Amino acid sequence: MNSLKMALAASLSTLALASTAHAGGMAPVVVEPAPMPAPAPVPMTYGSDWSGFYVGGQVGYGTAKSDQFAEDAKGAVYGVHAGYNYDFGQFVLGGEIAYDKLNQSDATSGISLDGMGRVGLRAGYDAGSFMPYLTAGAARVNTTGAVESSYDGSYYGLGMDYKLSDSIVLGGEVVKSTFDNFNGTTSSLDDTTVSARVSFQF
Repeated sequence: MNSLKMALAASLSTLALASTAHAGGMAPVVVEPAPMPAPAPVPMTYGSDWSGFYVGGQVGYGTAKSDQFAEDAKGAVYGVHAGYNYDFGQFVLGGEIAYDKLNQSDATSGISLDGMGRVGLRAGYDAGSFMPYLTAGAARVNTTGAVESSYDGSYYGLGMDYKLSDSIVLGGEVVKSTFDNFNGTTSSLDDTTVSARVSFQF
């Protein structure tokens, strides 16, 4: 009987040791860290600052129409411009003066358009490096040849500026100028010019 008790006690001790060893050999529980929250998106900055003075030049082509002409007077145009823009955020408002030398003439009437000056406003949209705009104002044209005179009128048009850098702006513009009572008659003179421009902003 004593031998049986001793054998039972030895078996229980061995079982206890085996249970302890098995428990100690279990792989530790790995706790994964909670996922980090995604960073908040950085707000994007739209637009460029179009505020400031600018000066530049333009070159293009013009077509003048009038009942006083036997045919349209066409030719090259080139000139200079200067102005100031103020950027309100997305809306840009400015003023500009410009002068074009005109090489447009009608051989039949002998009337030539010599030069045109303009003073007006520009209203644009700040689209970053681009700025589409509308322009309108007052104009004066000088004629030579068979008629040497000056005529006052108005103009309107549209254009697009592109900022090549902080100081260099490239652009294009289409402008139509109208002068009533041309050559002392009820006829009007309409002159449409298409020009490429380069400006230096400061």
